[in-house]
Amino acid sequence: MSPPALLIDGGPSAAVTLALAHGAGAPMDSPFMTAITDRLVERGHRVARFEFPYMAARRTTGTKRPPDRQPVLLATWRTVIDTLGGPRAVVVGGKSLGGRMASMVADGGARGLVCLGYPFHAPAQPDKPRIDHLRTLTLPALIVQGTRDPFGKPEEVAGYSLPPTIQITWITDGDHDLKPRKTTGRTHNQALDEAVNAVDAYLRNVMETALSAVENRLRVFDR
Repeated sequence: MSPPALLIDGGPSAAVTLALAHGAGAPMDSPFMTAITDRLVERGHRVARFEFPYMAARRTTGTKRPPDRQPVLLATWRTVIDTLGGPRAVVVGGKSLGGRMASMVADGGARGLVCLGYPFHAPAQPDKPRIDHLRTLTLPALIVQGTRDPFGKPEEVAGYSLPPTIQITWITDGDHDLKPRKTTGRTHNQALDEAVNAVDAYLRNVMETALSAVENRLRVFDR
């Protein structure tokens, strides 16, 4: 599979690149994806966005298509990871579908995992969760989720017995796009800032761990 086009923002000096995949229905440059990317770049991170084949085709034909089958989505992810320098250089993640597919290649394929609005289950079907692979995830991961997200609310997710390697940041009253209702007095921008603060802290921890590993290897060579 040839690598998809990458939309890269931020300088090359970052220790790792956060690769973000889009959700099922919106492209890599949707308002949500752009808002998250811009905020992370302002904090000094490097972000690479890409599109799965079905979404890239929509961009050229103008015709909406359903998502590709899972093997194609996962193969696309692996190609992106290789293009960006391999597992040691990349934190994988994405919005909804993109984050879910990222979670399936994360262990052994990346330094970290960031999911924005994870689809724990289909709306109104909390008894049919899509979490078997998450229960065995050994990689430290971050999920940022709105408390009103129909794909997974706090009381539902609490019963899934996820491993301690998965950190969940709940955005108060956020929907699947992390947007709170006007009646809360909070704006979407405030919620996005809160989400990016969590991602920023997570990425800095990943980078510190990566740099420590490099320093330890250098000490071994110096002996």
